Amino acid sequence: MDKKETHTHIPATSVILIDDDMFLLDMYAIKFKECGIAVDAITDPNLALGKLRAGATPDVVVVDIIMPGMGGFDFLETVRKEKLAPNAKYVVLSNQGQQDDLDRAKKYDVAGYIIKASAIPSEVCQKVLAIHTNA
Repeated sequence: MDKKETHTHIPATSVILIDDDMFLLDMYAIKFKECGIAVDAITDPNLALGKLRAGATPDVVVVDIIMPGMGGFDFLETVRKEKLAPNAKYVVLSNQGQQDDLDRAKKYDVAGYIIKASAIPSEVCQKVLAIHTNA
């Protein structure tokens, strides 16, 4: 009896990526796809909330902090209050790296905090994969 090949590589990973900077969003989306990650790149946190409220179940949600309208912390607060995608890992990807930002992120039980300036896109991809597979 022939066995069908099962997942012998990194498990399939899906990510919702939220950043208002279209250039960065596209750049990260390309890198994530190159890493084998299915990515839904979204410029507006409200649109991401809509997808999560409609039942989207990503493995990881990566969110920027500083965005017009709803910022990343407001997004995380809403996600936690509404218990959206409770099995997803939440990761902050931001240029904001002050200690108070890190402390505030911890209050929302984020699985990772990546500083954009200190990680090239391929490293961000690897960190997100590590967070997904190790946590």
